[in-house]
Amino acid sequence: MIKLAKTEEQLIKHLWKLEKGYMKDLVEEFPHPKPAYTTIATILSRMVEKGYIGFIQRGKVREYFPKLKKAEYFGKYFNQIVHNFFNDSTAQFASFFASKSDLSLEQLEELKNLIDQQIKNKKK
Repeated sequence: MIKLAKTEEQLIKHLWKLEKGYMKDLVEEFPHPKPAYTTIATILSRMVEKGYIGFIQRGKVREYFPKLKKAEYFGKYFNQIVHNFFNDSTAQFASFFASKSDLSLEQLEELKNLIDQQIKNKKK
């Protein structure tokens, strides 16, 4: 399973949001105090080596973009959570999620509608 370090995850979240960006754009996305450019450069280099992000050289600067898809990362991460904490039972997870989160009636109904739609799609 892909497991990003905390700073790597923060960085790729910013790239998912921006879709692409230069180092200065990425640094600006962080809250104050902003990390040093050298810190971001090191993390970016590691993530390029791992294949999680790519870049296009534009003169002297690089424009970065995510290669790791958000759905792919969170899908694997979610499956690992269900496996580790809910004995591979999505029903246990759903029960925990519905009872322990502060979802409004509207949000629960929206969730139910999404599940109902997925059931219809699977039956086709």
